[in-house]
Amino acid sequence: MTLSLLASFLLAAATAPTPLAKFQVTYPASLGAGPFDGRLLLLVSNDPADEPRFQVNDSSLKTQLAFGIDVEGWKPGQKKGFDATVLGFPIETLKELPAGTYTVQVLLHKYETFHRADGHVVKLPMDRGEGQQWNRAPGNLYSTPKKIVYDPKAALPVAIALDTVIPPIEPQKDTKYLRHERIKSEKLSKFWGRDMYIGAALLLPFGFDEHPDARYPLVINHGHFGPTIAGWRETPPDPNLKPTFSERFQWEGYNRTEEEWSYQLYKDWTAPSFPRVIVMEIQHANPYYDDSYAVNSQNVGPYGDAILEELIPYIEKKYRGLGKGWARFMYGGSTGGWEAIAVQTLYPDEFNGCYAACPDPLDFSHYMTVDIYKDANAFYPEGKEAPWRRVARPAHRDYLGQISATIEDVNRYELVLGTKSRSGQQWDAWEAVYSPVGADGYPQRIFDKKTGKIDKKVAAYWKENFDINHILARDWSKGLGKKLEGKLNVYVGEADNYYLNDAVYSIEKTLRAAKDPAFGGEVDYGARAEHCWNGDHTQPNAISRLRYHQMFIPRIAERIKKTAPAGSDLKSWVY
Repeated sequence: MTLSLLASFLLAAATAPTPLAKFQVTYPASLGAGPFDGRLLLLVSNDPADEPRFQVNDSSLKTQLAFGIDVEGWKPGQKKGFDATVLGFPIETLKELPAGTYTVQVLLHKYETFHRADGHVVKLPMDRGEGQQWNRAPGNLYSTPKKIVYDPKAALPVAIALDTVIPPIEPQKDTKYLRHERIKSEKLSKFWGRDMYIGAALLLPFGFDEHPDARYPLVINHGHFGPTIAGWRETPPDPNLKPTFSERFQWEGYNRTEEEWSYQLYKDWTAPSFPRVIVMEIQHANPYYDDSYAVNSQNVGPYGDAILEELIPYIEKKYRGLGKGWARFMYGGSTGGWEAIAVQTLYPDEFNGCYAACPDPLDFSHYMTVDIYKDANAFYPEGKEAPWRRVARPAHRDYLGQISATIEDVNRYELVLGTKSRSGQQWDAWEAVYSPVGADGYPQRIFDKKTGKIDKKVAAYWKENFDINHILARDWSKGLGKKLEGKLNVYVGEADNYYLNDAVYSIEKTLRAAKDPAFGGEVDYGARAEHCWNGDHTQPNAISRLRYHQMFIPRIAERIKKTAPAGSDLKSWVY
C-alpha cells in the first residue's frame, strides 16, 4: 500500500460516522452522586407478564433480550448509549431488533474496587445479601419498565432514566429451630483487602434446649445461596395459597406441594425416631458467584480453609458440635453435589462421607458436552473431528432430548451480563474457581467466549487442581484411597438437563477399578431422570428434591455409629 493510499485509508477511518445510539441512558443525582462502575444492561421484552429484568434466562426458549456495556466513573446526567454494535442475547445486536412495541428497562449492576493481597486491583460486584443476583442486588439502580414503539430508523434514540434503587434485604429471624450466623473471616478479609464475611443457616435438633449436655454431629447441606434453611416450615401449608404452575416439573400447584413437604420436614424432624444432628447450610456468596464451591481458589480466595478452620469450629463450639471428622458429613445437589465430593476428596480426614447428587462436572473430559483436554473448540467440533460439518454443542436438554440452549448461547448470555468472568453465572463461576489468575487480575479464560477456542494451558491447571476424577485416579494408591473408603456416594439422572451424568460415568469407572482398598461407596443412576436426581427411585424429581434431609440423615447417623473411634460420644445425641 502506498503512503498516499494509507493516508486516505486512515483519514476515512477517522471520519467514519460513529454508530448512532438506539437507546440513551442517564441517572439523576438523587440516586447517588457516583461516579459508578459496573455493567449497564438494556433489557427488552415483548412479554407483558413481568418486568424485563426477570425475563432473561440462558436455558429457556422464552427468554427475552439483554444488551450490556461496561461503565466506569459514570456520573449523574452523563449519557450512556446502546448502539448497533453492542453485544446482545439471544440476538447478537440491536441490528436484529425489528420495529415493534416493546417494554424496555435498564439496570446498573454496580461494581466496587478490591485491592487484593496478591497485588491485583479488580472491579467486581460484591454480594449484598441477595446471593449474587444482578436483577435483585440491593443498591443496584434500575428504571421503571417503559412501553415504547421502537423504530430502528428513528433519528433520535429512546431516552431512559434510571429512577429506582433496589432496597436492602431484611435479616432473617431466628426461631426455636432456625439460627443464622455471620462471622468475619480473617483469611478472606486478608485475601480481598476488605472485611469479608461468611455465614450459615442452621437447623438445630429437636430437644437442643432441653438437653444442654448433648453434643451433636454436624451435617453440611451444600448448595446455592439461601437466606435460610430451604424447605423448612413450622406451620401447616397456607390453605389460601394461590396455586402456581411449575414449568420445570409441569406441575400445577407446585408451590402448594413445596409447602406441604416443608411442613412434613418439620414433622419428621421433631418425631421421636429422627436422628438428632445439626444441619448447616453455608452462606458464602462472593464477588463472582452465589457460592464459593467451598475450596481454595486463586481468584475467589481461600474459602475451603475459611470454612474448615474458621466457620465450622465457630459453629461447633457455639452449638455443641462433636467437633471431629468422624462426626461430620456432607450432602448436596448440583453445585452442592460437586462441593460434597470435592471437599471430601481434598480434605479427606475432616469428614466421614458425602452424598453427591447430580454433581457439577467431576471429570473435565466431560465438562458438560466439552472435552477441555481433547477438543479444540468448546462451541463446535472442528478439524479432524468434523472437517465439513458445524454442529453446535448442546448445553441444556429435557428428558426427551429436546435442546433449548447451546454452549455458545449460554456463554454469550454471560458475556452480555459481564466481561472478565463477572456475570455471576455458572460458566464464569467455574472459571473463577478453577482458573489461575490472569495478568489483569481476573480469571484466565478456559475458552474464548466469542470464538470458543480452548486454552490448553488453563485446561492443564484445571486438571491437576480441580478435576476430581483425575485427582482420585492419581492419588488413590498414594494413600488417598485409605482415607476415602466408604465415603463417596454419587447419584445422577441419566437424562440430566446439563449432561452431568457423562462425567459420573467416568468417575464410576475410576471408583469401580480402585483397589487396596475398594471404594466401598455407591454410584446410582435414575432412568430418564433430569437434574437433580438424588438416588430416590420411589419418587419423581419434583418430590425427591424436597426430601434431602429425610433421605440422607438417617443413613448418615448409622454410618457415624458404625465408624466412630472407640470411646466416642454415641449416646448424648441419641434420645
